[in-house]
Amino acid sequence: MPESVNKHVVFDDDDPGASDDECPSVESVFVADQSRQTQVTFDPSSSFRRKSSMVSSEIRKPALPPRAVRRDECIVHQFLESQRRAANKGAGSSDAGSDQCFSPGSPSDNSTTPAGDTHHHAFHPPGIDGLGHHGAKNPKSRAIVELKSLEKDVNGQADQQAWTREMTKSLSELDLTQYEDVHSRTLTKKQLSDMAWGVRELSRRLSSMRIRFRVKSVFLLTKVYDQDLIPKTREVTLWLLDKCRDVRYTVYVQDTLRTNKKFDVAGLVDEAAKTYGSPGEEEYERALLDIKRRLKYWDEEMCRSRPQMFDFVITLGGDGTVLYASWLFQRIVPPVLSFALGSLGFLTKFDFDAFAPTLESAFSKGVTVSLRLRFEGTVMRSKRRSTRAIRSVTSDEDDEDENHTRDLVEELIGEEKEDARTHRPDGTYEILNEIVVDRGPNPTMSYTELFGDDEHFTSILADGICVSTPTGSTAYNLAAGGSLCHPENPVMLVTSICAHTLSFRPIILPDTIVLRVGVPYDARTSSWASFDGRERVELKPGDYVTISASRYPFATVQAEGRRSEDWINSISGKLGWNTRQKQKSFKEWEH
Repeated sequence: MPESVNKHVVFDDDDPGASDDECPSVESVFVADQSRQTQVTFDPSSSFRRKSSMVSSEIRKPALPPRAVRRDECIVHQFLESQRRAANKGAGSSDAGSDQCFSPGSPSDNSTTPAGDTHHHAFHPPGIDGLGHHGAKNPKSRAIVELKSLEKDVNGQADQQAWTREMTKSLSELDLTQYEDVHSRTLTKKQLSDMAWGVRELSRRLSSMRIRFRVKSVFLLTKVYDQDLIPKTREVTLWLLDKCRDVRYTVYVQDTLRTNKKFDVAGLVDEAAKTYGSPGEEEYERALLDIKRRLKYWDEEMCRSRPQMFDFVITLGGDGTVLYASWLFQRIVPPVLSFALGSLGFLTKFDFDAFAPTLESAFSKGVTVSLRLRFEGTVMRSKRRSTRAIRSVTSDEDDEDENHTRDLVEELIGEEKEDARTHRPDGTYEILNEIVVDRGPNPTMSYTELFGDDEHFTSILADGICVSTPTGSTAYNLAAGGSLCHPENPVMLVTSICAHTLSFRPIILPDTIVLRVGVPYDARTSSWASFDGRERVELKPGDYVTISASRYPFATVQAEGRRSEDWINSISGKLGWNTRQKQKSFKEWEH
């Protein structure tokens, strides 16, 4: 029997005004559990080399020195890292009844807010140096986990308590901010499975608790081409800039609204400043300058390069607006609260008529977050053979001959020789609904090959193929005859589009598989790939697309306690699922 090791959980006091002497747990946390940086490396001594899109390595990850906390990290990965650290601590203890030691003055004493709510500081705020140096001051946290919102059967478990109270800011196992070339398609099977399991477990736990974010920067997204929504966007902006708000929010609206007459920036700023004082007064003038500084404008480049600037996202529109938010935030996704102002509303859960109390409750009491699975799609371009590159022959006939001598199936399931990469990546996209590979503008059907991990699944002769997330099961997947799938299922839905066969049926695969959809070298025509209906690209013979579960799920704010009911009501009320005239009841025949 291995020697029993006591499990110690140490808490740190998040009071920014306390001195180092009053916070003895700061040093303890730093010493007990230093954040370590890891990266995926390639083993040069390995005799087996996988495909260009899937590389495995068995060597141990090097432990790099800890660095200071940074803001440009995904909030989901901050939670995942804390969950992983708590799991590692639990795995190192063989005693199920191990003791838990709490430092004096820690949040384990159930500190109480003026409103009487018990809460716990979750993790350190981005943008402020955390425990980067020995004995550094512990700053005020950016998010708070409401312990009272936890389910009783979950709150009582030791691992749940440890995970909840150990949500301190640290690195994720794979830090994309430093290693931009690391993608989920390059993970080993075990790494991909661990990542997918971690996201699912985190989503389950987040669904049973309320998280209160320290919101300062609010990102407003609306359908700017719907003129009926511009006044509503102006109304929300004015509410956020009003004097009555406890926090002086910085509001970001789309740059096209700067010159929109209905939005009327000058009138909005003047109207908001009047809540501070009358025109001509000193308070009015100060408020006018302050509001102009707090009303800012975003564009797509800002969302791609600086997503960490935004603490909270509010969308006004339908499901398409939410999809656009997912497209804007390709990596880091702030929590998204969506108001239903569209048609169907599978992703929009809140009524705009009650936007003021909804936002007030979200900012003051916290929200329940649901993590939606996203896919990572990478376009892989075929490379010309190195032996051909040496030759100076570049005619079209020679290119055609080369394609006929190459076999996509052999290249993708066979072993590549050293320094003989057959494909190169050409763009990666994070998608929330589906990836579609179809015939495009060609009048004839497409010819594609479907692969899963190291296996060739089948050849597809059809108009195309749709690989959908559970969230996207009610979109193109539904129209193509695929199954409806609850968003919490960790699966990939593969559905053909007008297949020229009687035997192709929709299939459901686990999210731990890396799919590849390629165009054979001997295909008559090219195919076209689209990602959530955007960024349509041509796939020439020899090209393919890798599809894998993304390490960046989409965080949506949910109405508390109505997760499954909302989805069932949506497909019943908006799609008419299983709606028909009922049969008459049986009446007993009277003699």
